[in-house]
Amino acid sequence: MSSAAAPLIPEVGVLALPYHHWGTRWMTPHHVLTRLAHYFNVLWLEPAHHWRDIRPHSGAEQKTGGQTPTVPVSFGRYVPESWLPDVYRPEWLRSALLRQRVRRGWRRLEGRGARIRVLHLWHPQFEAAFDAARHDLSVYHIDDEYSFSPDAPAVGVEEARVLTRVNQVFAISPALIERKGGSNPNIAFVPEGVDFQLYATPVPEPADLRPIRHPRIGYTGNLKRQLDWRLLRDLARRHPEWSFVYVGPRTLNAQAELIVEEMTQFPNVHFLGAKTVTDLAAYPQHFDVCTMPYVVNGYTDNIYPLKLHEYLACGRPVVGTPIRSLRDFSQVIGLASGLEEWSAALAAGLAEESTSKAAVSARQAVARGYDWSELIHRIAATICARLGPDVSTRLRRIDVDAAPRLRQMLAWDTQP
Repeated sequence: MSSAAAPLIPEVGVLALPYHHWGTRWMTPHHVLTRLAHYFNVLWLEPAHHWRDIRPHSGAEQKTGGQTPTVPVSFGRYVPESWLPDVYRPEWLRSALLRQRVRRGWRRLEGRGARIRVLHLWHPQFEAAFDAARHDLSVYHIDDEYSFSPDAPAVGVEEARVLTRVNQVFAISPALIERKGGSNPNIAFVPEGVDFQLYATPVPEPADLRPIRHPRIGYTGNLKRQLDWRLLRDLARRHPEWSFVYVGPRTLNAQAELIVEEMTQFPNVHFLGAKTVTDLAAYPQHFDVCTMPYVVNGYTDNIYPLKLHEYLACGRPVVGTPIRSLRDFSQVIGLASGLEEWSAALAAGLAEESTSKAAVSARQAVARGYDWSELIHRIAATICARLGPDVSTRLRRIDVDAAPRLRQMLAWDTQP
């Protein structure tokens, strides 16, 4: 579904190169780019299919649809033509094909009247886009530790080049800032956010959650190998009086899959499967304690869980492992390591004082400061400042006249 409002500064065009396909589960680029389109014309350049897996399509710019939040008409998607695939070798051909896809993306933005070009990279693999055509500003948005290694190795050669060449860097976690900020003085911390109203507004209990007895210890999001599945299995065994609920798709390795399959046999463990991005918001407010049970290693110390502020917006008690980004929120969430500490922290979360009106208000007050409307405005303001005084002054004038309307636009329309 699309909203018809034009962007606030339509002559600025953002050509975004995420490493995710649009049709995957809703992730950070989806949250950021659909909202950034309220400010500028934004085009999502879909990653090309590998040449061995070419699928016929028109290659035309496509608008989003289906069971997704409302997005502005100024947000579009370009699926590269079948004759512009990705290849692994030779490198010169791979770069040449990427540059051609980027040029075609710029032409689509020019067709919308965008004459000021912002190149928005989401992964170092798109380095060749720098040399595709003229752009007025380049942005590199780091939303993960792209090695996905538990050891978090040193910054790779390719990423080091991107960090040096790009005009502006955004990074989502303190650890990423600390590790990668030395290569570029123009780096800004923009954490994961939350659609506060979506998560804080009471909604009916989902039908598949209703039969599960309280107390409910819940998790929403991708069921991945970075969760401490041995701990979760042991907690479920130790506490048959608690229901453990997992809502989200599975992307597990073989070892974790074996543990999860074992857990499916426990009467107090419930896997409810994947949900749409808006449906997912209904679950945490009907948990008794929300959890972020990550293993602690070099990879997870660099992440910033999207679900952190979603949980806090619901006002429910939260327990997580002490990864770097969560330690900064110890005043409103419980932190635990190992079976004994987790058992104690979950019990404390179930205690009456954890569900008091004051405790709920404290959590929601923190989450409100991380509403996507505020974070995306920060990104847009930084982009405008880097584009120069003419664009920056225009945004400041819009702030005075349109701030209430803008905040309303940036909140998702969740009506069907």
